[in-house]
Amino acid sequence: MAHFSGEDQAMLQAMLRQLFQNVKEKITGAPSLECAEEILLHLEETDENFHNYEFVKYLRQHICNTLGSMIEEEMEKWTSDQNQSEESGYDTVVQHVTKRTQESKEYKEMMHSLKNTMMVVVESMINKFEEDEMRSQERQKKMQKEKSSSYCTDNCSDSDSSFNQSYKFCQGKLQLILDQLDPGQPKEVRYEALHTLCSAPPSDVLTCENWTTLCEKLTMSLSDPDPVFSDRILKFYAQTFTLSPLHLTKEIYTSIAKYLEIYFLSRENHIPPISAGIDITSPNVIRLLKKVRLLNEYQKEAPSFWIRHPEKYMEEIVESTLSLLSLKHDQSHLVSQKVLHPIYFLVLVDTKAVWFKKWMHGYYSRTVVLRLLEKKYKSLITTAVQQCVQYFELCEAMKADETVGHSKHCGNKQKTFFYSGQELQYIYFIHSLCLLGRLLIYTQGRKLFPIKLKNRKDSLSLTDLLVLFTQLIYYSPSCPKMTSAAHLENYSPASMVTEVLQILCDQKECAVECLYNSTVVEALLQPIHNLMRGTKAAPNCSETALIYIADVLARIASVEEGLTLLLYGENMNSSKEKSSTGAHIIAQFLKKLLDEDISIFSGSEMLPMVKGAFISTCCQIYGTCEGLQVLIPYSLHESLAKAWKKTSLLSDRIPTPVEDSDSVSSISQESQNIMAWEENLLDGLLNFAATPKGLLLLQRTDAINECVTFMFNRYAKKLQDIIDRLIILNSEAKIRSLFNYEQSHIFGLRLLSVICCSLDTLLLLEAQYQVSEILLRAQEESILETSEGHRDFIIDGLSVERNHVLVRMNLIGGPVERILPPRMLEKGDDPYPWPMFSSYPLPNCYLSEVTRNADLKQDSDLSKILLHFKMSDKQTEWIENCQRQFCKMMKAKPDMISGGALVELLENFVLHLSESPSECYFPSVEYTATDANVKNESLSLVQQLGIQMTVRYGKFLNLLKDGAEHDLTWVLKHCERFLKQQRALVKSSLLCLQGGCAGHDWFVSSLFMLMLGDRQKTLRFLQQFSRLLASAFLWLPRLHISRCLPVDTIESGIHPVYFCSTHYIEMLLKAEVPLVFSAFHMSGFAPSQICLQWITQCFWNYLDWIEICHYIATCVFLGPDYQVYICIAIFRHLQQDILQHTQTQDLQVFLKEEALHGFRVSDYFEYMEILEQNYRPVLLRDMRNIRAQST
Repeated sequence: MAHFSGEDQAMLQAMLRQLFQNVKEKITGAPSLECAEEILLHLEETDENFHNYEFVKYLRQHICNTLGSMIEEEMEKWTSDQNQSEESGYDTVVQHVTKRTQESKEYKEMMHSLKNTMMVVVESMINKFEEDEMRSQERQKKMQKEKSSSYCTDNCSDSDSSFNQSYKFCQGKLQLILDQLDPGQPKEVRYEALHTLCSAPPSDVLTCENWTTLCEKLTMSLSDPDPVFSDRILKFYAQTFTLSPLHLTKEIYTSIAKYLEIYFLSRENHIPPISAGIDITSPNVIRLLKKVRLLNEYQKEAPSFWIRHPEKYMEEIVESTLSLLSLKHDQSHLVSQKVLHPIYFLVLVDTKAVWFKKWMHGYYSRTVVLRLLEKKYKSLITTAVQQCVQYFELCEAMKADETVGHSKHCGNKQKTFFYSGQELQYIYFIHSLCLLGRLLIYTQGRKLFPIKLKNRKDSLSLTDLLVLFTQLIYYSPSCPKMTSAAHLENYSPASMVTEVLQILCDQKECAVECLYNSTVVEALLQPIHNLMRGTKAAPNCSETALIYIADVLARIASVEEGLTLLLYGENMNSSKEKSSTGAHIIAQFLKKLLDEDISIFSGSEMLPMVKGAFISTCCQIYGTCEGLQVLIPYSLHESLAKAWKKTSLLSDRIPTPVEDSDSVSSISQESQNIMAWEENLLDGLLNFAATPKGLLLLQRTDAINECVTFMFNRYAKKLQDIIDRLIILNSEAKIRSLFNYEQSHIFGLRLLSVICCSLDTLLLLEAQYQVSEILLRAQEESILETSEGHRDFIIDGLSVERNHVLVRMNLIGGPVERILPPRMLEKGDDPYPWPMFSSYPLPNCYLSEVTRNADLKQDSDLSKILLHFKMSDKQTEWIENCQRQFCKMMKAKPDMISGGALVELLENFVLHLSESPSECYFPSVEYTATDANVKNESLSLVQQLGIQMTVRYGKFLNLLKDGAEHDLTWVLKHCERFLKQQRALVKSSLLCLQGGCAGHDWFVSSLFMLMLGDRQKTLRFLQQFSRLLASAFLWLPRLHISRCLPVDTIESGIHPVYFCSTHYIEMLLKAEVPLVFSAFHMSGFAPSQICLQWITQCFWNYLDWIEICHYIATCVFLGPDYQVYICIAIFRHLQQDILQHTQTQDLQVFLKEEALHGFRVSDYFEYMEILEQNYRPVLLRDMRNIRAQST
C-alpha cells in the first residue's frame, strides 16, 4: 500500500467493477441505502461466489501479508498452554486471536492505509462513472454473443487483467482445454493448453463444472514422460495452492496423494529396493521428489488456515496423507529386499517431520490426526517404532567404525547426489524419532502404546520406548569428525534424541508419565554406573553423550516430581539402599570428576564441559533444601572449592601474550577456556546460597567473596547509591538531578517504609542519618499559614506518604495495637481526615484502644498447672505433664496464658530444666560481675535507641513505668558482660564478627516487658534459660561468636537460626503448603528472609503482644522446633494473601509491611502437633547438632 501506482489503481477499479456488476441486482433492489450496506456486509453468507471475486481475493491476500505473521504468533501463544488440556475449542481461539488482532497497532494502520487507498479508487471511479458504465454495457453485449457460440475460440491475452480473464474463461473454453490435453494430441497443442490453463485465474478453473474431469486428466498427465509437461502441471497446482481457498485446494492435494499411491502400487513403475539407494540426479527421482515436495509444502502451510474452514476438508487432507504414508508392498519380508515406500521420499524433503509437528500443534487438527492413527493408520506408528528399534539393534550389534558409515549423513550437510540404503534408513530413523517425540507430548498420543512389533514376543510399552531413546544417546555413533562444526549436531542421533527428551521434560504431564520412573532414570544412569565401576560406559559413549545425559537429568531434577524420584526413588519407603538412588550416583560421579579420581577421557578438551554439565545437574538438586540434605555427605562444596582454587592458580600462571608471537592465539584460547571453567565452578558454588544451610557450607569454603563478586558483576549496571539520592533529599543539587522530584521522592519514601520494617535497620538509619528528623522538617515545610493565623498542612502525595512513614517508624505494635494512616486520599469533602504532625509525640488517634495488661483472674485449670510445677514426680513424667497441661490451656483458654501467670509458669519451668543436667544443652557459666563491673560497659547508639523504642511500647501496653529505661540498660549491660565471657577469639575480616552482636536484643527486651520491668528477675531468668537448647534459637545474641559453636561455624558469621530453623521452614513449606512455596519461588523472594526478620525481632510489629508471649512460651515449653512449626502455620494462614500478592508482584512488600492479621498461635496448635509428629526427630537432631564440627 505504501507504493500505490496507477497500475494498482486500475487493477482495483477492475476488481470493484466485477464485484458491483455481480451484486448489482441485490443492491438496486434494496429499499434504502442502509439496507444496501447491510446486504454488502452479509454478502459472504448470501453469495456462494463471494470467495471467487478478485477484490475479495485481493483483500484476503493483503490481510495475510500485513497481519499473517502476527496472527500466527497470537495463535502460537494461545495454543501453547492448551497442548495438554485438549479442551480449548476452536471458537475460543478464533475469538481471542480476532480480538487481539483488532486491538493491535498493525491492524489500525492497515485499516487506515486501506481506507485512504479505497477512497482514492472510489473517487476516481465516481469521476469516470458514465464512461465506465458505457464500457461495461458494451462488454456485457460482447459476453452475451460469446455465450451463444458452442465453443470459445478466441485466445486469452496475457496482458488482460484477471478480471477480464475471469469472464473470458468459460465452460466451453475448459472443454476445449480438456480435449487439447489428451495424450494423443501434438506436443505443441498440449503445451498451449497448459499455458492457457496456467494463465487463467485458478478460482475460475476450479469452479467450472468440468473441474473434476480436468483434475483427473491432469493427475493422469503427471506420469507423462515429458518432464516439461509434468512440471507445468505442478506449476499449475502450486499456483492453485497459493491463490485458492481450502475447499478447492483440498481436491488438488488429495488427487496428487492418490496419484502417488497408484504410482507406488503399480508394478509397471519398477520401484527399486531400499538396498539400491536413491540417485537424486535421476530424472524419474527428480520428478517424484518434486511431487512429494509440493505435497509437503502444502502440508506445512495448510494448518495456518484450515482452522477457518469446516473440519471435513481438513480430515480429507489428513486421511489422504496418512493413507499414502502407510502404503506398503506385499513383497518380501527381508530387509535387503524391501522396496522404497512413499515415506522414504517424504523424509528426504522433511527429515525432522515438520509437517507432523504443525499438524499436532493445534487441537483442531490434532484430534483428527490422533483419531485416524488409532482407528485406521496405527501401522504408521508401528513402522516408526520399528525403525527406531532396528537402528538401536544395529548400533548395539556393530562396531563403532561400521556404524559411522551407516550414519555419516547425520552431520554432512554438503551436497549429496546419492543416498545409499543405509543412509535412507538412517534418515527415516530421524524422521521416525521426531514423529514419535511429537506424538508422546499428547495424552491421546501416549494412549497408542503399547505397540505390537513384528518378530517381537512382547509388546513395546511407553517405558520401553523411552529406555530405547535413552540408550540411543550413548550407543549411537558420533558424527564423522570431518564434517563442518556448524552443522555437526544437526542430525546426530544423540542430539536428536536429546532434543526429543528435552521437549518431553518441558511438558510436565508428559514428563511424569514418560520419564519420571526408575526404569528410565536407571537407563540414563547406566553409563555413569559403568564408568564408576571402571568399565566402558557403552560402545560409542563419548563426552558429548555424557553432556546430553547430564542435561536431561538436570531437567528432571528441576521439577518437584523428578527431584523426588532422584532423591528417594519410586518407593520412598522401600528398604532398598538409599545410596543407590539417582541423586547419590550423580553426586558420587561428580565428586570423582572434580577430585580427578576417575580416568575417564583423561586429557580430553571436553572434560571440563562434562564436569560443568554434571555441576549444573547437581545445582538443581542441592539448590533445594531436601536435595541438600541428601547430598551433604558428599561435601561437593569442598570439591568445587578445591577445583576452583586450582583453576584460579592456573589462570594466574598463564603468560602474557607477546605481540606478533605465534602463540598468541593458543594462549588466548587457553585463557578463555580456563576463565570459562573458573566461572562454571563459581556458579556451582554460588548455587549453594539458594538455601540457608547451603549458604553456611559456601561460607566455609573461603570462596564466598569471589562468588559475591561474580554475582555482583552480573548486576553491577543495575545498582544505584538509592538512599542518598531518593530518600535524603537535603540539597537543591539532589533535587535537580532527579527527572521527576515528586515521583522519585515518593518512590524513595516507599522504599524507606519497606526498609524500616526491619527494626534493626530502622534503628541504624536513625542512628546514622536521623531520618525521622529529616522527615519531620519536611512536614514542617509543608505547613501553610492562613490569613486567620491558622497553620494547615498542604495535602499532597509527599506529605501523605511522609505522614505514613513517620507513624510507622515511631509506633510499635501488632495488627490490633497500632493504627497506620492510609497512603491514598479518600473521596468526599475531607479527602484526608488523619491529622498530620511535624513533631513527636504522635496524635492519640494513631494509638489503638486495646486492653492493656489486664491480668485475668486465675481459674482452676491454671492453678492445676502451677500446682504441677511444685510436684516432685519423675523428671520425664513431670516435663510431659507440664507440657500436656500447657497445650490443653492453649487450646481451651489461651488468653489465660498471659501476664503474671505466664511469668510464673516460665520461671518455674525454666528453673526446673536448668537444674537438670539431662535437660541442659549448654554448660553452666559462673557469672560474678557486679553493678560496678558493668558500670563502664557502653551500649551502642542503636541499642540506646532500641531501649527507647522498647520503653515506648511497654508504656503503651501499661507494662513498664518511669525509670524503665535505666533498668533495661542495666539488664542489657549485664547480658553483654555475661555473653562476652563465653565468646571465642576470632580473627576475621567480617565486620559482623568485630565486637558484640549488631542490632538490638529484641528477645531480652521482650522478656523485660514480660517481667513487667523487673530487672533482677529478667537477668536471673536469662542466666538459667541460657543453658537450654531453646536459648540458641530464641535469644539470637546468645550464640554470637560463642565458644559453644565449632570454629568454622563461628567464622562463617551465620547464625543457627538461619542455617537450621529457616532451612527447615523452607523444607517443610514445600511439603506442607506447596502453593505458597511456589509463590515464593516465582517471586524470587525466599521464605527464609522474612522468617529471619520475624524471628530476629521476636515478631514485633507483626503480632500483638499476647501472641508474642505465646510464641515465646510455646518454644520454651514444647521445644525450639516449634519455632519452625509456628512459621509454617503463619504461611498457611496467609496462603490466599500470598497467592494474591504474587499475582500483583508485590509479595515482598506485603510480607514486610503488613502485620499478621487474624493469626493466633493457639488456633494452630492441633496443626502444629501434627507437624511435630512428622518432623520432630529430624529437626531436633539437627538443632542439637549445631555444636558439631561438620554440618
